[in-house]
Amino acid sequence: MSILGAINPVLTAGLSGDDGWHLQAYVARGGYEALKSILAKKESSEKIIAEVKASVLRGRGGAGFPTGLKWSFMPHAVQGDRYIICNTDEGEPGTFKDRDLIRYNPHAVIEGMAIAAYAIEANRGYNYIHGEIWELYQRFEEALEEARAAGFIGQNILKSGFSFELFAHHGYGAYICGEETALLESIEGKKGQPRFKPPFPASFGLYGKPTTVNNTETLASIPFIIKMGGEAFMNLGKPNNGGTKLFSVSGHVNRPGNYEVPLGTPFAKLLEMCGGMRGGRKLKAVIPGGSSAPVLPADLIMDCTLDYDSIGKAGSMLGSGAVIVMDETTCMVKALERLSRFYHEESCGQCTPCREGTGWLYDIVRRIEAGEGRVDDLDTLEYIAGNICGRTICALGEAAAFPVQSFVKHFWDEFIYHIQHKTCLVPKDVQWAGSGFHRLVEEA
Repeated sequence: MSILGAINPVLTAGLSGDDGWHLQAYVARGGYEALKSILAKKESSEKIIAEVKASVLRGRGGAGFPTGLKWSFMPHAVQGDRYIICNTDEGEPGTFKDRDLIRYNPHAVIEGMAIAAYAIEANRGYNYIHGEIWELYQRFEEALEEARAAGFIGQNILKSGFSFELFAHHGYGAYICGEETALLESIEGKKGQPRFKPPFPASFGLYGKPTTVNNTETLASIPFIIKMGGEAFMNLGKPNNGGTKLFSVSGHVNRPGNYEVPLGTPFAKLLEMCGGMRGGRKLKAVIPGGSSAPVLPADLIMDCTLDYDSIGKAGSMLGSGAVIVMDETTCMVKALERLSRFYHEESCGQCTPCREGTGWLYDIVRRIEAGEGRVDDLDTLEYIAGNICGRTICALGEAAAFPVQSFVKHFWDEFIYHIQHKTCLVPKDVQWAGSGFHRLVEEA
């Protein structure tokens, strides 16, 4: 199990063994009690949404938008089908928490989707699962069959009059489909490219119907919020940062894996839980929220707590909670080259600034890494990145630009050394000792 540690666990509490994902084990942990209570009491949608708002649950997929507020955008007067979509298209390099939720606690996701459907008055749902994790798609299908057989999904659930059909949808591994409107296009059988907004999915979503899209971890948190109460969940974290969060830690640590800790936990504490730096080497930099988040040097990240506000104040983003740790053996130019290549390859090509700009960024960084860079290349990189940001339909443009801007800003001297000496500041024979940043991104 890659869920290696927790403080005040919620999502991972009681998980053990290879059979803990089955319905029987989930029910033994108190599973589906929240759904049963809601249906038995015939709770109002307003009350459930108010509870989620009180929890201060923010979207766990990257944007951090308040979940209860997002649910409240769904119109009530529209007739016909309404959809709840779970976004398990986990393609952000460094992120592997959602696949572990599907692997070890899929019924929490199913129950969370059923409660969300009740709250937003949806009658159908889809879990869009990333293309390279086929075995977890199969596991979710098995869990769905268990839930249907027990009467937790389907028509007239628990004889309450509430009906909700839920299906799994297998993607094909395109990073762009992690963007919610590209995901909707993909489910409809179209090319996975983002839509112009407005209209937003709440008013015109899947098949033109009202739709809410939430991240896997977000939806898995819902049953626990309903059971413990929104205020109790909020108090696990800190103001404006309610609850616990799964952090995917990778890179140069002794125990990489998933860790569930309260929002507001010091980064130093998480690093300690991971067994510290591999080989006793010094921390050099951390990308705190997945590869699209700006990198932070060691002196900045060590003063941070793991929450949206503290990381934002330091100049980065909590994002998906993917913490990529780099030690002193990392060449930052080589690391940025690998990141820039990824975003160039994954651009859908719909917007000119992203289609052309990501390739331009990659070509320049690759040239610097090859020992053919010029000092004015650094100004050009900033110019290109600045002209991508805010000029694309979706945020992939920013995802490509932010690493470039932050790597050059915080490690300017290393880029200058690379250009002037035509080689790395970090000697080649010690680069990427232990686990390689380039391999991490390659395998994402």
